Amino acid sequence: MKPLVAIVGRPNVGKSTLFNRLVGKRLALVEDMPGVTRDRHYADAQWEGRTFTFIDTGGFVPGEEDTLLQQVREQAQLAVEECDVTIFVVDAREGLTPADEAVAKYLRKSGKPVVVAANKLDNTSGTMQALAAEFYKFGLGEVQAMSAEHGLGVSGLFDEVVAKLPPKEEDEDAEAPPDDGIVRVAIIGRPNVGKSTLVNAILKEKRVVASEVPGTTRDPVDSPLTYKDQKLILTDTAGIRRKKTIAHRVEQYSVISALKTMERSDVAVLLMDATEPAVDQDAKLAGLAEERGRALVIVINKWDLIGVDQRRQETYRESLKYALKFVGYAPILFTSALTGSKVEKVVDVAVELAKQFRFRAPTPQLNRLLEHMVDNHPAPIVRGKPLRLYYITQVAAAPPTFALTCNHPDGVPDMYKRYITNQLRKTFDLRVPIRLVFRERPGQAKRAARKKPHLQGKH
Repeated sequence: MKPLVAIVGRPNVGKSTLFNRLVGKRLALVEDMPGVTRDRHYADAQWEGRTFTFIDTGGFVPGEEDTLLQQVREQAQLAVEECDVTIFVVDAREGLTPADEAVAKYLRKSGKPVVVAANKLDNTSGTMQALAAEFYKFGLGEVQAMSAEHGLGVSGLFDEVVAKLPPKEEDEDAEAPPDDGIVRVAIIGRPNVGKSTLVNAILKEKRVVASEVPGTTRDPVDSPLTYKDQKLILTDTAGIRRKKTIAHRVEQYSVISALKTMERSDVAVLLMDATEPAVDQDAKLAGLAEERGRALVIVINKWDLIGVDQRRQETYRESLKYALKFVGYAPILFTSALTGSKVEKVVDVAVELAKQFRFRAPTPQLNRLLEHMVDNHPAPIVRGKPLRLYYITQVAAAPPTFALTCNHPDGVPDMYKRYITNQLRKTFDLRVPIRLVFRERPGQAKRAARKKPHLQGKH
């Protein structure tokens, strides 16, 4: 599991701007008004040979009684509990505030390593450095003067974060779980959708505590299983990794826990409640499985409470595919963990998806397919020239990743990428995430450079 770094602070100090700067993408919504970020965002970044996951949190408003603000604060506190290092962002132009003091007090109690980021400084020398100095009063160690908006001081912040991370583990950067023949399946979902009941039904024993009280599962539970000569490990994801403070008291469901479990799995089983329509949390979990490149099977539990009408099932399937169209390739199953109906089908599909997850395509077949794709749907014009796709090869599995050599690797339209992905799915019957990488031909830059003097001589 990659180390986790939480970005916290009171509202409107620039946490989301810093998050976007650190991960190198505009992922978090940024507005010059407090409270825009209400949930957590997650993204990976690399620095000095370390890869870690940043968590952007909502504004930390200590002591507020408003229900929404309280939930935002609890999300931030949970992120601190689960992370390895915390970046505490303050507004250096506005100076130290009572709200900053309250956040600092909480962070001191947490016992986690903290880096203080004195943000909104347009340069990091002279008077600006002096503006950051007052935040040493927190007693949280070094203060990094910086400007997230302009990128000033970011490298120093990265250095400080890396210095405070725990020692690197051997498998920390591994994107895919080990290929040892064991299929690792993560059971994920909101509280009280029946995750533990499903695991027990598959194992045919009461291996994990199942209760109607949301949040009964606190720690991830690994359950080995041999099914039709195939070894599996089922992991019933925890609401929370550690039983303490905010985590124990409030949050029965944690995206962090699901994220950690997914990173060591081949297949994620997203369990949903048939009696409730798809909600934002379901979509977020499905999105995390796609982002992490994990095979996904969507399982609608408690179908016995709805009925067995086939037309109703198909209507439900179509509406769900529309709601979660970004993972439209994922199989959808209808089960009842309580009665045991169709639970074996979940394992069958998970095993099949695990094979697809590690699928390898023969290069000659791939290039025949590429030729067929270009003939049937010619590549578009990019920057005034036809996009030329020369050849394709598979460069990785888990998930299947294909590299296409072309003349404009940065200009391939999203629509054409989707066309290529869909053709790969159809040809190889893949219902797992697919990654595409576009590269220029070896020596293309040199050839272009040689042409320039020749062209200049013509004028």
